[in-house]
Amino acid sequence: MMTQSTEKNDFIRSIIREDLATGKHEQVLTRFPPEPNGFLHIGHVKSICLNFGVAAEFGGACNLRFDDTNPTAEKQDFVDGIKQDVQWLGFDWAGQVRYASGYFDQLYAWAVQLIEQGDAYVDLQSIDEIRTNRGSFNQAGTPSPYRDSSIEENLARFFDMKDGKYADGGAVLRAKIDMAHPNMNMRDPVIYRVMHAHHHQTADAWCIYPMYDFAHPLSDAIEGITHSLCTLEFEDHRPFYDWVIDKIGFERPPRQYEFSRLNIDHTLTSKRKLKRLVEMGAVSGWDDPRMPTIAGMRRRGYTPEGLRDFCERIGVTKSDGLVDYRMLEFSVRKSLEDSTARGMAVLRPLKVSITNFDEAVAQFAQLKNPKTVAEFDGEVLWLVQPKHPTLPMGERRIPFTKTIYIDKTDFEVTPPEGYKRLSPENPEIRLRNSYVLKVDEYKTDDSGQVVELIASIDEKTLGNNPEGRKVKGVIHWVSATHGVPAQVRLYEHLLLEDDEITDTTTVPDAADADSAWIYQHLNPNSLTVCQAVIEPDLAKAKSGERFQFERESYFIADAVEHSETTPVFNQIVGLKDSFKPE
Repeated sequence: MMTQSTEKNDFIRSIIREDLATGKHEQVLTRFPPEPNGFLHIGHVKSICLNFGVAAEFGGACNLRFDDTNPTAEKQDFVDGIKQDVQWLGFDWAGQVRYASGYFDQLYAWAVQLIEQGDAYVDLQSIDEIRTNRGSFNQAGTPSPYRDSSIEENLARFFDMKDGKYADGGAVLRAKIDMAHPNMNMRDPVIYRVMHAHHHQTADAWCIYPMYDFAHPLSDAIEGITHSLCTLEFEDHRPFYDWVIDKIGFERPPRQYEFSRLNIDHTLTSKRKLKRLVEMGAVSGWDDPRMPTIAGMRRRGYTPEGLRDFCERIGVTKSDGLVDYRMLEFSVRKSLEDSTARGMAVLRPLKVSITNFDEAVAQFAQLKNPKTVAEFDGEVLWLVQPKHPTLPMGERRIPFTKTIYIDKTDFEVTPPEGYKRLSPENPEIRLRNSYVLKVDEYKTDDSGQVVELIASIDEKTLGNNPEGRKVKGVIHWVSATHGVPAQVRLYEHLLLEDDEITDTTTVPDAADADSAWIYQHLNPNSLTVCQAVIEPDLAKAKSGERFQFERESYFIADAVEHSETTPVFNQIVGLKDSFKPE
C-alpha cells in the first residue's frame, strides 16, 4: 500500500485529523466503490488516489467494493480490469474484494424493515408515470395512488416482486418520505426494482435489485466505513444517504463527504460517452491510447508514478474547476526523465548517401581521443553508447553505415527564420554520437520534394569538435541498411474544445445526441501513423518498455501489437513543454 512522506492539507484530511483527535473514530476506513459497467478513467484515478491515499496516510485501510446492483450493464471483464487498474496504480485493498451483491440478503431484510415501519411502499405505476408525478423544482410532486397502501399489502407485493411475479418495470419499492420536498432526490425515491437478468456474481438467485442510493449507505454501514468520499454530484443525494442510515439505525453511522470531480480540458470523463466512442468505432477499444481510461493511459505509456504525482498536484477541493491537460503531461514527463533508456528513431526518413564513408571511417582508430568507443567490420562502424547518459542501464550498439536516414524536417531548401538545422546555406551539422556531416547536394522528385541528400563526413570529428570552425546543431539519424522498419504512432487530443470547432458541416448523421456530440468534437488529427526506421536495439524492446527517442518524444513499445519483427511504438508525451506548474 502507498505511503506518503510529507503531510498534505485539504478539507478532507482536516476532517479526518479532527475525527481521530477527538476519538470519534479510532481508525480510518474508506472505500472505493466502482460500478463494473465499464473501464475506469482519469477521473477515477483521483478518487482512487484519495481513498487509498488518505487511508494509508492515517494508518487505516481502504476497501474495494464493486457496486454491482445493475446486472444488465455489468461484466466480469470490467471487474477484472478495475482490480488490475487499482493495483497498477500502486494500491491494494483491505482483505478480500467486496461486492454490494454480497449484501443482497441483508439489504432485502432492511427493505422489509422499512415497509414494516411504514417507511416504504410498493408502487405499481409505470416508470413514466412515476417520473411525471415527481413534479419539478417549481412544482410539488403528486403522491402515488399506492402510497397509502397498508403494510400488509406492501409486504405481499414486495414478496411477489422477489418471487418473480412482476415483469420488468411492473413494480418498484419506494421510500416514503415527502413528495413536496425541495430536494428531488427525497421525493419518494425508488429503492428496489424488478430486473429479470443474470448477475455475474449471484447468477439467477435474484430478480429484484437495490438502487445505488439505497445500497451505498447500507454497504458503508455493513463494512464500518468511517469516511465515505464521493464527488460533488452526490452532494444532493446525501440527505437520502442520511435518511436511510437513520431509519435502519446504526450505533456508529457512516458519513458521506463530497469533493470536486476531476475536469481536464480536451478530456472526456463521461462513462456513457466513452462507451459510445467504443461502440461507434471512433477508437479501437477501451484501451485505445487516446482514451482517458486507465487501460488506455497504461497502453499509451503513462506511468502510475506520473498519475499519482498529477493527483497530488491538483489537490482536493470542494469547488469545481478545469485542469490544464499540460499539468498531467508535466507529471508524466517528470516520471520518465530519469527512468527511460535512449534511442534514435527517424519518423519521416530522408535518405543520406555519404560519399567518403569508406576512407573516413577507416581512420577512426587514429583519432586522438574519441569520446565514443567504436569498431569497424569493413562495412559498418559500430558505435557503442550508454542507454542512459547518467544511469547504469548498460550499453547499446549503433550501426553507422554508408547510407543513413535523417528526418525530413532536418533539411529545408528554403528554411524559415530561426531555422538551425540543415539547409543549403547551413550545410554542416553534428550527427548524434557520430561525425560532423556536410551536405554537398540534394536531389528532388518530379514534384520538387527532396528525396536524397549527397553528403560527406569530417573524418576527424568522431567524438571531437572540428578544427577551425564551430558547427551549430545536432540531429539524430539511423542506418538505412541496418535500421529496422517500425510503426510509430503520434497522438494529439482525441477531442476538440468547443472554441476549436470551425466546421460542423461534415458531421455525419448520428443516431443520438451523444453520437452527434462525439462526431462534432472528434479531432481528425488525433492519430498519425509514421512508417519510421529505428536503431536495431530498439527493435529488441519488450512490450511495455519505455524509451526516449532522442529529439522526438517519449515512447512505449505497444503492449498488444509490438514484436521484434514488427515493432510498434506509441508516443507517451513530448520531451518538453512551456507549461510550468504553480
